[in-house]
Amino acid sequence: MPWKHWSAERIGIALAVLAAFGFSFKAIFVKLAYAAASVHAITLLTLRMSFTLPIVLCVSLWVGRSTPRLARSDWGLLILLGLLGYYGASILDFVGLQYISAALERLILFIYPTLTVLIGWLFMGKRLQRRQVAALVLSYAGIGLAFAHDLEVAGDVHTVLIGAAFVFGSALSYAMYSAGTETAIRRLGAIRFAALAMTVSTVATQIHFLVSQPLSALVQPMPVYLCGIGMAIFSTALPVFWQSAAIRRIGSAQAVLIGTLGPVLTIFFGWGLLDEPVSLPQLMGAGLVLAGVLMVVRRATTSHTGRGYAGTAQSARSQTGSGGLLR
Repeated sequence: MPWKHWSAERIGIALAVLAAFGFSFKAIFVKLAYAAASVHAITLLTLRMSFTLPIVLCVSLWVGRSTPRLARSDWGLLILLGLLGYYGASILDFVGLQYISAALERLILFIYPTLTVLIGWLFMGKRLQRRQVAALVLSYAGIGLAFAHDLEVAGDVHTVLIGAAFVFGSALSYAMYSAGTETAIRRLGAIRFAALAMTVSTVATQIHFLVSQPLSALVQPMPVYLCGIGMAIFSTALPVFWQSAAIRRIGSAQAVLIGTLGPVLTIFFGWGLLDEPVSLPQLMGAGLVLAGVLMVVRRATTSHTGRGYAGTAQSARSQTGSGGLLR
């Protein structure tokens, strides 16, 4: 096979592109499921998390077999972050996708690095640098252009506002999750943390489903099940492992930069598979959002690189631990 003769860098780039492809397709799976049946957001999320759980448990058991038992404080942190990230952010995202296009959803979600910067400035005493201010201005200007595009297409301001508010809440929840992952990853390791946090969120999702929906709601047409399985395998589990393998080969900086393909891929898939219209303002908005995110990400990865191997390793662990949800 030709790929067997590829260099480590070339394989790493290919894996990073595959990860971006998988993460970007999540919104497409959700929209396809909504088009196939009148499935509730929590039902669809329950299917996704339930199909993901066996993979997660296998990974958790494999990684955790030679690691120390968790302390009570570890479980407390895992429960908090699991509720914020894989459960809270996901359910808000799934609800928002009932109202807005996959392209706008992906762009709003993609601003979570800038939200993480704002959280650090508002609540953690971190300084807000000029580059970060410029990144915030670019990102939110881009969201404004994409938002205007959805308003023009939908013709219903109220609907777009509701959807955008839910997805922004999802991005904010994930930003808070992201801000707390560094401590958890340092203590537990990236793969173990991601697996355990997803297990916690799966239990939370199933409890939410049981108290709000009848069990008969799980009876859905085959296309809905296929979308749930697709999300579990191709937009959750595999991209996390692809991203991890890419980081080991090309470093976190290159892997993150390649990951910015995600919103562009979602716009393309939304146009090709969902017949979502594409306009020049939307593409300009996507460019501004990507530029703003790149300013934040490149600054962070440059800082990590300056700290030597330990900094790069920590950045890689952070990317691996938090990459499987919103990309």
